[in-house]
Formats: sequence, structure tokens, C-alpha cells
Amino acid sequence: MRIDIVTLLPELLESPFRHSIMKRAQEKGRLEVVVHDLRPFGLGKHNQLDDYAFGGGAGMVMMIEPIANCLEALKAERDYDEIIYLSPDGQVFHQAMANRLSLHQNLILLCGHYKGVDERVREQFITMEISIGDYVLSGGELAAAVVVDAIGRLIPGVLNDESSALLDSFQDNLLAPPVYTRPADFRGWKVPEVLLSGNFPQIEEWRLEQSIVRTRQRRPDLLDGEQDVD
Repeated sequence: MRIDIVTLLPELLESPFRHSIMKRAQEKGRLEVVVHDLRPFGLGKHNQLDDYAFGGGAGMVMMIEPIANCLEALKAERDYDEIIYLSPDGQVFHQAMANRLSLHQNLILLCGHYKGVDERVREQFITMEISIGDYVLSGGELAAAVVVDAIGRLIPGVLNDESSALLDSFQDNLLAPPVYTRPADFRGWKVPEVLLSGNFPQIEEWRLEQSIVRTRQRRPDLLDGEQDVD
């Protein structure tokens, strides 16, 4: 899988993909993350990327021409399944969306800044808009890193134990059950006996029950089917 990220600030994305699971995913050849600096596509001797909004108002707007030139250059090299704009008014990102996106081959993530991008970018190039939550960030880079991490770990061969991703929170709209490790007794705080029993059908039944209880307590909206899984 290849993910191209278009950004004004490529240095913000230097660390997230150089460590841990994302680093291993790239070393294994399962995931390719390419960060593109939008600045060389800017206009004039100063490589201008933003301008004042028509009609007035505070804040600058990312211009359409540099973005169009960058996206068209990328599209000339390969076909993309989705061109995604990271935006606070996009569809809120969730596990089902990550699952679906992980099945694609090529994605572009466009990181917004300032007051956003010229609306014509969204009308003419963007196929999907994603928000990672109901709040505003300084730019789309952190959101892009979140989306890539959530997608990348689902790609077959990335995790050492591929079944691990299937047991994560939000798979099947349930939160993950409690987990424990050694020692079995620490200061009198004991691991549930069922987990030490070796009775794996009983353990799986306990885990499912705990997932339902935890979800009902902490995220009842998931049990009510309020999450959009499109």
C-alpha cells in the first residue's frame, strides 16, 4: 500500500513514520509513505501558497493552483483509490473506516492549514473528507499521522500477530476487554481466575462479556448503533 501526504510542513511528519510499527511496516515493504512538500508548487519567486479570502474575513486560504498542480502530478504517476482531505468538518474517523481504507492500494492525504483550502479543491479533487474529532488543530499533519497509523497496522503482514488487530477496541463496535500480565498477584491485586484456568472457550466467553460491560459503561452509543460504519 502507498500513501502520499501533501503538506505545507513536511517536517511535522518526520517522526511518526520512523519508529515502531510504522517503521517496520515500511521496512517489510507492506507500506510506503511518501511526504510531499507543497512549497515547490507555490507561485512566483516566493512560492506563494496562500492568499486572502474573497469577500474579506480573518485568516488566509490555501490557493487552488499549487494544490491542483501537485495533485495532478501525483495522479499522472498512478491511480488513486481516494484523495482525502483532513478537515474538521469531514466524516469522523472510526475503526470501520480504517478497515475499509486498509484494503486500498493508493491513497492521497491532503493536509489543510490556515482557514482551509479553496473550496474548488474540495469540489474538483477530493473524494473523501476525514476528521479525527470534533476539535480544531493547527493543521492536518497530526490527523494524517493518526489516519496512516490506524490504516497501516491493519495491512496483512505488518503486525507479528495479525489476529491482534481483530481484537482491538471498536472492532465489532465493542471496546476491548481488560488485559493482564505477570505477576498474577501483585500486592493482593489478583488477575481474574478464569484467565489462569487454561479453559480457552471460557476465557473467550469472559472476554466478550467484559467487552460488552465496558462498552455499555463507557461508550453506550456504540451498542446503540449510533456509529456510522459507511
